[in-house]
Amino acid sequence: MSESLDTAAQRQIMLDEQLAQRGITSPWVLQAIERVPREEFVPEAYRAEAYADRALPIDCEQTISQPYIVGLMTQSLQLQGTEHVLEIGTGSGYQTAILAQLARTVTSIERHPELSMQAAGRMARLGYRNVALVVGDGTLGWPENAPYDRILVAAAAERVPPRLFEQLRDGGWMIIPLGPPGDQVLQCVRKVDGRPSVESLANCRFVPLVGEGT
Repeated sequence: MSESLDTAAQRQIMLDEQLAQRGITSPWVLQAIERVPREEFVPEAYRAEAYADRALPIDCEQTISQPYIVGLMTQSLQLQGTEHVLEIGTGSGYQTAILAQLARTVTSIERHPELSMQAAGRMARLGYRNVALVVGDGTLGWPENAPYDRILVAAAAERVPPRLFEQLRDGGWMIIPLGPPGDQVLQCVRKVDGRPSVESLANCRFVPLVGEGT
């Protein structure tokens, strides 16, 4: 993507070519993504590539996900504005900011204190007030605010962490990448009468989910 394009033009190209043309069609999701300045969530060295069609590195050897994956995960949650959402892996806070516009409340867990602190600064600066940022082991969830209507996991696990499934409200669902490195599939795991019902969404590539509950 040319650095000569201003950020508004880059953002519009992202919305049209990376998202809408590839099946991210929810107007609410597209509007939420449009309102979030992605360049604020990447390191200074990568700002010119903020709207590129790929994941980008952030601190603590983590990444900010490819815009399409962010759009797909968000759209798959089917948020109506009344939900309590748990996000595992705050990272830069980019996905968190999008969720904050579409859900009633967002609890986001990050195991790296530095990333959580940076995200808190961005949330405050951009005016998101319905987000609770927590430092901890995301595989164990955050039972204090459970049950959750939706859970979004931004790291790949070999299986659905049992503690997260326990904290999911019956009738709700979790979006999570599952599988080993190189063979990960984004899955929608619904909780139906206390049991999981799984639907595959897309191939993907995420950093591994780390914690005692995997």
